[in-house]
Amino acid sequence: MSSKPRVILGILGSTLDSGFRQERWAKWRPTVSLAQHDDLPVDRVELLHQPAHVDTARCVAADLARVRKDIRVNLIPQPLENPWDFEEVYASLYEWARSYPFRPDAEEYLVHITTGTHVQQICLFLLTESRHLPARLIQTSPKASRRDDPKGSFSIIDLDLSKYDRIAARFSRETLDAVSFLKSGIETRNAKFNQLIDSIEQVAIHSTEPMLLLGPTGSGKSRLARRIYELKKSRHQLTGPMVDLNCATLRGDAAMSALFGHVKGAFTGAAKDRPGLLRSADGGLLFLDEIGELGPDEQAMLLRALEEKRFLPLGGDREVGSDFQLIAGTNRDLRADVAAGRFREDLLARIHLWTFRLPGLAARPEDIEPNLDFELEEAGRRRNLRVTLSRELRERFLKFARSPEARWTANFRDLNACVTRLATLAPGGRITAVLLDAELERLRSEWGPVARAGDASDPLLALLGIEGVSNLDRFDRVQLREVVVACRKSRSLSEAGRALFSVSREKRKAVNDADRLRKYLARFGLDWDSVRV
Repeated sequence: MSSKPRVILGILGSTLDSGFRQERWAKWRPTVSLAQHDDLPVDRVELLHQPAHVDTARCVAADLARVRKDIRVNLIPQPLENPWDFEEVYASLYEWARSYPFRPDAEEYLVHITTGTHVQQICLFLLTESRHLPARLIQTSPKASRRDDPKGSFSIIDLDLSKYDRIAARFSRETLDAVSFLKSGIETRNAKFNQLIDSIEQVAIHSTEPMLLLGPTGSGKSRLARRIYELKKSRHQLTGPMVDLNCATLRGDAAMSALFGHVKGAFTGAAKDRPGLLRSADGGLLFLDEIGELGPDEQAMLLRALEEKRFLPLGGDREVGSDFQLIAGTNRDLRADVAAGRFREDLLARIHLWTFRLPGLAARPEDIEPNLDFELEEAGRRRNLRVTLSRELRERFLKFARSPEARWTANFRDLNACVTRLATLAPGGRITAVLLDAELERLRSEWGPVARAGDASDPLLALLGIEGVSNLDRFDRVQLREVVVACRKSRSLSEAGRALFSVSREKRKAVNDADRLRKYLARFGLDWDSVRV
């Protein structure tokens, strides 16, 4: 039995709970019966009621306190024009659930589904199943043989709500809203990206295991991690804060101290205890961007913290605990790092359960327009001024943005900076042709030297970004470029493999060109679909 305070969430039964005379104590009243069972401790009741039934609600509250002196009852008016209208009832209960200060780490919640209209009961089912109400269900009923027994019986239940699919389908908009939320409300058009976000939404809601976000710098890993946290927080799946860290900014003792904390005197300059980010993220979410930059000692301690929820602060002799969900991000090929001895294989196995690769902006040309609209709206909000772009100038920008000239080497950061510059200089919020031409020339100049450093149509820039390409050895850069070109000329992975390995394959007893090519691409964080874009 839980030792947490128990809270009942319920709706007043305007008929079953009614009665003001002494005779009411002789009949079964569902809400009052919640306090009449010695084996059902109840600390607080949150009782929703129609304003017209406030007298009945006050009588029930007084009777609950009379039965159990230490119980606390909060009466919550819930005006409804029609308690049988699905849309109205669900919206009202949904808004209440969203605003209620749930503390599932400190309290146990039971949703009483015996009273209210059938529509209200169904909506309570749905909100509980979707974790908008972080609770179990409780049902009360009179004794079959004696309806005048005021105590009756109760049962706490975990129902399989999958049988209510037809009803739940009426609220499928919930899922669409969650997906839109993860995309910051941007109506993206790239089919593969939309499928990716659908998968992330499902995992975010139903899993607490670590997630790994892959993708080039500026592809939106940090923003997506923040949206995942806000989505889980809104569904009461997390109670703590989101803590984020770019691991590339840390080295040596500073990395250990930032992540795991330290005790006073652990090293020179450690003048007082420091809790560390893992401990600060207790009950919440920890986002470690560029996780591949962590050193071997930090990797080992992080693995233990993930598996056992405990770790040792730097210089300490007493372990501390922290229960957090991890989202890791990187633009590196962690499998190649494992092969090179730079990343622990067991840590990669632990964070690799849910892995999602975010494509760069150049790989999603059809999404440039909706992201342009989003950036214009955000820029206007920051300036408290509507920022506009005429149809002619809009088409000119989009033509450039989708052309080979547009490298988008920093991905969405480039687009954000571009729109910010335009909006800041636009007189009265109206972007002029002169401003746009100057900005496009600026971008051409900024990306031009990169293009001249290699082939003017270098496919690696769109795939890996300027930072990713600069991290490659010159030999790997030349070889990988040839591989990508061959893939784009081929109809399948096997055909590309045969073209690339036509000589060496003759010397092999066992030939699997497709698998050989797949493993080569994976060394650089690529796959067949990404190079074919």
